[in-house]
Amino acid sequence: MDWFPLFNSLRIAGISTVIIFFVGIFAAYYIAKAPRVLKGVLDVVLTLPLVLPPTVVGYLLLRLLGPKRVIGAWVLATFGVRLTMTWWSAIFATTVVIFPLMYRTARGAFESFDETLAYSAQSIGLSNTYIFWRIRMPYCRQGILAGTVLAFARALGEYGATSMIAGYTPGRTATISTTVYQLWRTNEDGLAFRWVLVNLAISFVVLLAVNMLEKRNKSPRRGALRKEAA
Repeated sequence: MDWFPLFNSLRIAGISTVIIFFVGIFAAYYIAKAPRVLKGVLDVVLTLPLVLPPTVVGYLLLRLLGPKRVIGAWVLATFGVRLTMTWWSAIFATTVVIFPLMYRTARGAFESFDETLAYSAQSIGLSNTYIFWRIRMPYCRQGILAGTVLAFARALGEYGATSMIAGYTPGRTATISTTVYQLWRTNEDGLAFRWVLVNLAISFVVLLAVNMLEKRNKSPRRGALRKEAA
């Protein structure tokens, strides 16, 4: 059994998740503070990939990054690099597809933040950077953690956009999802089912780890409340 699809899926999902973790938090933080009309427009634009079929996302990316398209042609002519049909091409697809998950959960977490905490911290001279990383982020960690895990799990199972922009080449661009489809198409159901089990196992472990982290985060809070009550 060739384990390349597992390795490739993990690195694509990992890199994509790191990217949207920072970009999603940045977008959510500033858009949550934007005027109502602007926030509504940006929210629609940034959430659109969540409701579009993945194949449509893949098609739009091909229109931008294909070797005969605006961005793809310029990169190919300038750097001699193709932006499609490579393993890292899938990063473009997964990043776009999973971004709304991180953005919406992080935005919801920031909007639920008690701003009086930030005002109190500012009144004693704490910088905005300190307030963001030491007060706001810990307060919103549950929502951000949930968004990160959901994004990683979604990236791991992404198929539609990935298959269009990266294709399927064994040992080069194959992922778990594209491998399952190809094995099913060639009537290798037994091997396809093995990869399905691998994907299920990874998803189960990831979600189990999140549940354990949530319990650990809740335990200190309960302890603090008991001390205050005493």
